[in-house]
Amino acid sequence: MRLNRRRFVTGIGTGTGIALAGCVGGPQDGGDDTPENDGNGGGDGDDSDAETDTPTSTPMDPVNVGMVYATGGLGDGSFNDQAQTGIQRAAEELDIEFSEAQPSEVSEFANLQQQFASSDDPTYELVSCIGFLQTSALAQNAADFPDQNFMIVDSVPTTEDGEQFGNVASYVFAEEEGSYLVGQLAGLMTTMSFSAGGGTTQSDATNVGFVGGVESPLIEKFEAGYRAGVKAANDGVDVQTNYVGDFNDPAGGKEAALAMYNSGADVVYHAAGNTGTGVFQAAQEQGRFAIGVDSDQSITRDSYSDVIVASMVKRVDTAVFEGTESVVNDEFEGGVTNALGLDQNGVDIVYGQGIGGDVPEDVKSQVEESKQGIIDGDIEVPTDPSNV
Repeated sequence: MRLNRRRFVTGIGTGTGIALAGCVGGPQDGGDDTPENDGNGGGDGDDSDAETDTPTSTPMDPVNVGMVYATGGLGDGSFNDQAQTGIQRAAEELDIEFSEAQPSEVSEFANLQQQFASSDDPTYELVSCIGFLQTSALAQNAADFPDQNFMIVDSVPTTEDGEQFGNVASYVFAEEEGSYLVGQLAGLMTTMSFSAGGGTTQSDATNVGFVGGVESPLIEKFEAGYRAGVKAANDGVDVQTNYVGDFNDPAGGKEAALAMYNSGADVVYHAAGNTGTGVFQAAQEQGRFAIGVDSDQSITRDSYSDVIVASMVKRVDTAVFEGTESVVNDEFEGGVTNALGLDQNGVDIVYGQGIGGDVPEDVKSQVEESKQGIIDGDIEVPTDPSNV
């Protein structure tokens, strides 16, 4: 039987000056509803009788999980918020406890992972590392703390010999598959006259854009799938690309997207975390369309729902929940890679809450056919933009 939980923010400081926010369990200290004060035991009678007549039991300690988020922090309406949704679901359904750390720099990952791994009060049965930029730090800490269970999203850390760490479970996604679908949507939209909400396409342009965060093999998978989907819709559509170099730079995202819209882009897709907020701002200002990522951003960024035509959802929440559940059920398996694509409901396209209903059904049908084609293996989606 798990303890009831109560939530509070701790004052624990870290070596990097980052605070850990805790979600912990247990009844309130004291109070008349505890067994010792309920009138059935602990009275003035004989001590031996009290021990005999009042059986006691010790509840099972709840599992503790340490969350180390990606740079950009919570509130991005995207990647980190999806991860938090997963651990919050685990807290509700599995009655675990968790603490959170929000690093602002890549250099902070190693220390935060280490603090969770070395903690004795509480002991963390799982350290959950969100984002591929944690790979190097985790490779070191996985070796230094061989008895600690870790999980990481978007990466597969390996030893110097190229072997996976036996105490690390990796969760990776087929981002290119979901990006193909939103790319096909963008390619179809830019070749037609379409107006909805605060956006409209330009009849004299066949042009779309992609804004990435940090240029890397992972984010290039988003670009590759997007380009392939655009090409499948219409081989004559131009795709503009810009990597801002940061996942938490809305101003940079806005500048990049504005340049694209001003160069004729009708739709811009981002894979840039909170940097993507600037893409939505630019879309509103220019009266064009945008495509979100990771979450349904027409909901998480609802002030831009009049221009977010769709989002490529990536179920980071599912990965975090499943990783936590494996520890709770004593089924954690390190040294394995868990791959989540369209067939596993790890990625998908969702149409925007505000204007997605205005997308023509024939367009949606073509996208759905491609989705099934990818699942069936009839469509092979590239992961490298140079192969598109």
